[in-house]
Amino acid sequence: MSPFFLEAVAADNYVAFTFFIGTMAMMAASVFFFLELNNTDKAWRTSVLVSGLITFIAAVHYYYMRGYNLETGDSPTFFRYVDWLLTVPLMCVEFYLITKKSGGTIGLLWKLIFASVVMLVTGYLGETILKEQSVLWGVISGAAYFYIVYLVWFGEVAKLATAASPAVAKANKTLGWFVLVGWAIYPLGYILGTPGGLFGMVLVEDVAAATGAMDIIYNIGDAVNKIGFGLVIYALSRSESK
Repeated sequence: MSPFFLEAVAADNYVAFTFFIGTMAMMAASVFFFLELNNTDKAWRTSVLVSGLITFIAAVHYYYMRGYNLETGDSPTFFRYVDWLLTVPLMCVEFYLITKKSGGTIGLLWKLIFASVVMLVTGYLGETILKEQSVLWGVISGAAYFYIVYLVWFGEVAKLATAASPAVAKANKTLGWFVLVGWAIYPLGYILGTPGGLFGMVLVEDVAAATGAMDIIYNIGDAVNKIGFGLVIYALSRSESK
């Protein structure tokens, strides 16, 4: 398929357009975070570097997801989960990094990573491979998600952030809102994207339109969550440096 034809199709393909905007936004964020590394105190460089890696990985995947959507017209579910499987655990790593000085342990890091992987793998199984059991896999995925929410808001992460400093506690609370509210778009997409699962598509007459709408919501939410996460970490690094 020629690039000219793909661009012509993209002119009225709003899903592909949001993939393009997501690619540009997250690539710009990556450049910003990477360029700011030399201006960041050594103690916070790893945190800012991880923020840049998150948005860079997402930008690369969004570039390929746009091409897939233009060529097939389908939702790039597989590529999206590959992206999440790389970026969401990295977002969890940020919680470990900001609490490391106040006693954050490798054990806490693995708790967060394990919960995020369980959340994503079971979500993928229920949404693509084992759709007839989507309720079961959705419940397991949701349990892992709420475990992360608990750790960040009330559990070990929250306590360590409070013990670290007022700036870290404030940043953790902001990141917690991203997890609680921003990440909520993902279970919503799961509900709408699994026929017969939870509410499934029984409430939606036009499946293709619903899938396209969820792709747009995912794209906007992904950009806000990942860039926003990084900006909170960046602001924290500046506040702690002062």
